[in-house]
Formats: sequence, C-alpha cells, structure tokens
Amino acid sequence: MATVTAQNLTMEFGSRVLFGNASFEIAPGEHAGLIGANGTGKTTLFKLITGEIEPSSGNIFTAHGTRIGYLEQHACAGSRLSVMDEALTVFRHLIDAETELEEIAGKIDAGDTSLIDRQHKLSERFQNEGGLTFKSMTRSALLGLGFSEQDLELSCENLSGGQRSKLAMCKLLLSNSDLLLLDEPTNHLDISGTEWLEGYIQNYKGTILVISHDRYFLDKICNKTIEIANRKIYVSKGNYTAYHKLKQERLEAEKHKYENDLAEIKELEELVLRAQQASATNHALKRLGIERAERLEKKKAELIVPEQNLSRMRITFTAENESGNDVLAISDLSKSFGHKQLFSNANLNVYKHDRIFVLGPNGCGKTTLLRILAKQCEPDSGTFRFGAGVKVGYFDQSLENLKGGKTVLDEIWDEHTGFTESKVRGFLALFLFRGDDVYKNVDTLSGGEKAKLCLLKIMLSGANVLLLDEPTNHLDIPSREVLEDAVASFEGTVIAVSHDRYFINKLATKICMMTKNGLKKTDGGYDDYLAALNEVTESAKVVAKAEPKINDYKLRKEREGEINRLRGKIRRGEAAIEEFDVEIEKVNDELTSPEVSSDFEKVLELTDKLNILVLKQEELMKEWEEWNDQLTKLSLD
Repeated sequence: MATVTAQNLTMEFGSRVLFGNASFEIAPGEHAGLIGANGTGKTTLFKLITGEIEPSSGNIFTAHGTRIGYLEQHACAGSRLSVMDEALTVFRHLIDAETELEEIAGKIDAGDTSLIDRQHKLSERFQNEGGLTFKSMTRSALLGLGFSEQDLELSCENLSGGQRSKLAMCKLLLSNSDLLLLDEPTNHLDISGTEWLEGYIQNYKGTILVISHDRYFLDKICNKTIEIANRKIYVSKGNYTAYHKLKQERLEAEKHKYENDLAEIKELEELVLRAQQASATNHALKRLGIERAERLEKKKAELIVPEQNLSRMRITFTAENESGNDVLAISDLSKSFGHKQLFSNANLNVYKHDRIFVLGPNGCGKTTLLRILAKQCEPDSGTFRFGAGVKVGYFDQSLENLKGGKTVLDEIWDEHTGFTESKVRGFLALFLFRGDDVYKNVDTLSGGEKAKLCLLKIMLSGANVLLLDEPTNHLDIPSREVLEDAVASFEGTVIAVSHDRYFINKLATKICMMTKNGLKKTDGGYDDYLAALNEVTESAKVVAKAEPKINDYKLRKEREGEINRLRGKIRRGEAAIEEFDVEIEKVNDELTSPEVSSDFEKVLELTDKLNILVLKQEELMKEWEEWNDQLTKLSLD
C-alpha cells in the first residue's frame, strides 16, 4: 500500500485555486522532491498530508500506522537544555530505560535478586533498540549538520535561528519516522552540511517528501519528482534533471496545442461574426452562428495557457562600459574578528569575463571577503585593487541594500530621478511588481520580493563587475533559472558566493576554496572541482600505498601472524564464554533451590558470585567483539 495517496485532490482559498483534481501516490521507500514556484501550494500540500487542514474536495491520506516526521517551524522554542541533551530527547524511551537499568543494578547489588529477570529483559530490549549507539549516532548527526564539539554544550536559548533549524532537523532525522516531510532542509546548511544530509537521506529506508529549490540536492536524493505548476500537480519517476527534460517535452506539446487552440478560436470568432451579420435574412446561418458561439465559449473556457507563457521575472545585466582586462588584484588579504582569524594570505587575480565562485564552510569569511571588496568592511592587512574602468554592483545576502520605509516605486525612483514614473513601473513589471504592488512598503516584502528588488537595482546600475553573495537564497526554481540565464549572458565579470551547486556548476569558470591560509583555485565548475579534489585524494592514497613497498613482505608476514594470533584468541574467548555460561547456570540453579532460597546469607553470597561471573563474561564478550573487529579489518586490508 502507498505511504501517501491523493485522489482527485483540489485545494482552493476563496476564488483562488492552488491545484485541482490531482491524483498521485508516494510508495514506501520513495524519496520524492516537491517543486514549484513560491506560492503554488507546496507547504499547503504538507499540511494536507499531516491533516492540519482539509482539502476543498477529494481525498489525501497516509497508510495506517504511518509515523510522520515534520520539521518544526519554531524549533526547540523555550528549551533550556544543551544542544546535545535537546537532540537526545528523541530517544527519551532509551534514556528512561538506561536510568531504570542503573537503578536495577543498584538494587541487585544491594541484594534484591527479584529484579534479575527484569534486568535481563530490559537490557536485551535496550540493546535491540539501539541503546548502545544512540548517543554516538546523535553526536555524529549534530557534527554532520555543522555543529562543533563546543556547540554541543550550548544552551538552546543561545542558538541562532539557523542553528535552531539544524537542531530540529537533527531530531527529525533521528526520530525513526516512516514518512519525513522536509521543508527546505538545506536552507541553513553549507555545502559540507548539505553533502552530509544527502548521504544520510540516500541511506534512509523510509519515505521522504522534500520541498527544495536546491536542484543539485534534488538530483542526488530523489527518485520521484512532484511539481505544482499552473494549478496542476505533475508527477514522474526520476530526479530533478530527468523530470526537467520531460517537462520541456511537455511544455513544447502544450505550446503547440495552445497555438492550435488559438487558431481555432480565431476561426470560430470569424464564423460567428459572419453568421451574426447574415442571420437577419438567413435562419440557417443564425442557428449555425448560435452553435459556433457555444462552441467558441467552450473552447475559450478549456484553453490552457502554457506555463512558459505565464509571468516570469526578466533580467538583463548590461554594463555601461567595458572594464580593462585586469579586473582585480588581491594581495595577502587577512581578516580576524577578535581572536578568531577568518582568513589570511588571500591572493587572487581576476580577469575580464571570469565567473569566480568562492566556496567554503559557514563562518570561514566568504561574505566578509565580498564586503571588503564592496568597501563595506576593512581588511586587517593586505591590499586589493580594481582595474581601470571597473564599476561594481553588489548583492548583499542580508538584503540591507534596501533603504526601508519606502514604497517599492520610490526605492527605484529615488536612485533614478531622471526616469518617468511609467519607465520605473516598466522596469518593476519585469520583476513582477505590477499594479498596486509598486506601492507596497519595502519592509513588508517577502525575502524573494526583496531579492528581486535588489537584483533590479543592480541591473539598473550598469555595473561591469558583479559581487553576488548568495543571490539565489530567496528565489524559487523558475527565478533561479532566469538569474542563471542573465548571469550566463552577462559580458562583464562575476565574483560570487553560493551554496547552490547547480547554479555554480552552470556558471563558474573558476572555483576558489577559502581556507584560513588563503584561496585555493580550480578551473571549471563544481563537478570539475570535485573531480580535482578526488584526484588529489586518490593520489594521496597511491602515495600512501606506495611508500611501504620496500617492507611489503615483512608487513604481510606480520599481518598473517597477527591474524593467526587473533583467531586463537577468538577461539579461546568463545570457549571461556561457554564456561561462564555453565558457571552462571549452576549459580542460578543453586539460587532457585529450596534449601538455598531460605538461607539469606547464602543467597547474598551466590548473588555476589553471580554478579561477578556476569561482569567478567560481559568484559570477555567486549574483548571478543574487539578481536573480531580487528580480524575483519586485517582481513580486508
């Protein structure tokens, strides 16, 4: 049975239809990506699945007994626990079991043998449910999502919004849910954190439905794609790239049908007009005109406007003048905040037409580097110099380039006082600010609307060098595609910071990895960077393997000797464990005999003996496991 099933699903808000008559299934174990422009109803679909809201018509339900994990909107609100302890609350049942086992052990030590059976059963359940690994697994997940060892002791009260979201994500991933609903899970992650999450999801056996604008991420983790577009829900097997190819074919077919339908509508209109003009003297033509008019109205009602004909943002970056060939020279730049050094010895030469993307983990100084180049921040040491004729346009990821308190119209008009109102409105319309939208207060705009307004300001600046700090953060996939095309056709120079690997891969001519000791440059896009990184890693492995060749024979003999020694220890250990089993069974038999059970001192003596035997056997079993692990590793080498 499918994990999620939708049947003739329709969702309306007043006169606005988000999607209608949609039917689809998500099978157990499928990892589905949910895509679509902002405002099309993706989060609404999540709420329909969880039962938070009801559909206008149709049905949507999950398989009986499905445990749904949904990323909390207000993560860990009010918690005063440490990051580690808050994450561990997912395993409350194991923590309670661990506490009870400690209490039972204390009571047995004090002589209460009635709890031995309870201890055995609880210990077995504790181990089977992951009691021996849940703490290390939690720690690994937190570190993978970008927390440092020091962060694990921080109180949740002191976390940033991004850290709270990552903590909530960690709890969700560890929750053992059958169905995970993930809403933009990569938003606060750097590339390494996103790659860790990809690996986790790829190995996740349950069902996942994920809303994301990160196309590279969707390609890595999805085997089904669901898109809400043009008030419909489209579903196909495969990742984002596979779906995108099918979508282009569908759009081409829709466009062809639309053009044919328009031609038929025009023909019907002409027939109706001629029939109306002749109907006064010809009753047959009058009837024909009525029939054609009815057919015309039906055809118009059924007319579907292709998705590519719907409103999309339009950007064209055009430089007022060309820069020289030498655009920028960075020499030995460094920057620290307090005792924390972000980077030093940063050196880079940038030339006309370069599209350079600066990568690195969160907090390494990428944004700071761009702020220095935009002259909004001073370096501690080093220099940078722009070449002749350079004009810089800067996109600030915090969107602080907007003044605030103004209307959308005034935000643009105040910087271009020579424009007429009609011309300003024309430019705003390119970025989907139409009608009364131009009178909106900038402070009330969504993140996506603010990003579009900032991009318009850069477009109108005539800059020939673009400094772009996370320009896709607030944009949906259609807007990202428009921005990509605009940057690709830009004849100037681009220096960008981005976590959007799809965006990077499509546009980058060079990758610069930021480290504490400078910038490491690689030619090409993100895939080229990964290939170069893997080549270095493989070379290091080859060197490491090649170094001990002189002593290969000696090492092989030593390894064979160690393997034989471990096998001997394992055999002897197994025999000793069996001997302990026999001894433990004897003591248990004595404890249950009538003559002993009535002798309190004898019971205490045998209980102490039993505890010692069990403890020694457990220690021996741990050693036996370690020997087996060592043997496995040696056998694989």
